[in-house]
Amino acid sequence: MSKENQAGTKAVYVISVAAELSGMHAQTLRTYDRIGLVSPARTQGGGRRYSDRDIELLRKIQVLSHDEGVNLAGIKSIIELTEERDQLEAERDSLLAEVQQLREQAGMRQPRGELVHVPRSTSVVMWTPRRNRRRSEAGND
Repeated sequence: MSKENQAGTKAVYVISVAAELSGMHAQTLRTYDRIGLVSPARTQGGGRRYSDRDIELLRKIQVLSHDEGVNLAGIKSIIELTEERDQLEAERDSLLAEVQQLREQAGMRQPRGELVHVPRSTSVVMWTPRRNRRRSEAGND
């Protein structure tokens, strides 16, 4: 029985398959579920079902733990901060799209009074030659 987890990807792998795909022992996956590192979807009977996203996360945990030497508390913080950052970026993108839509409805391309980046390659430089002091001094004699 497949269910969908919070990420919206199908949770189809039983714990033994997820353990094999992630290169971990099934007991490690149970521990990670218990401490909240990876929370797979559950069947009605309580069985864990892992999604592709869960497997990817387990592999990242493996790298952080074994290759980088990060402890589980640190990994949990990294995961939480990454998820929070992703959520904030999505929120920001949504707000920027809404602002752009409102500007277009109001007939505004760029708000007035804001600085707009002009690439150096397209900028215009006004140059005024200096007057030669010797000429002006010579003309006054």
